[in-house]
Amino acid sequence: MKKDIHPQHNRVNVVCSTCNTEFSFGTTKTAIAVDVCSGCHVAYTGDRAKTKATGMIDKFNQRLAKSNQK
Repeated sequence: MKKDIHPQHNRVNVVCSTCNTEFSFGTTKTAIAVDVCSGCHVAYTGDRAKTKATGMIDKFNQRLAKSNQK
């Protein structure tokens, strides 16, 4: 094998931002960010209540609630 042609192999701890589950595995990356993992994804769990409602839908629901209060 040739020297210095292979990428650096790192051990990375990945934390799911939805359910705070931590995974550890080897990769060539230095850091990995995960929004949804197999522990909280709807396709694996069948439960829709665990996912966070963020983004445009959440903003719309806030505006709708504000307009209903008037």
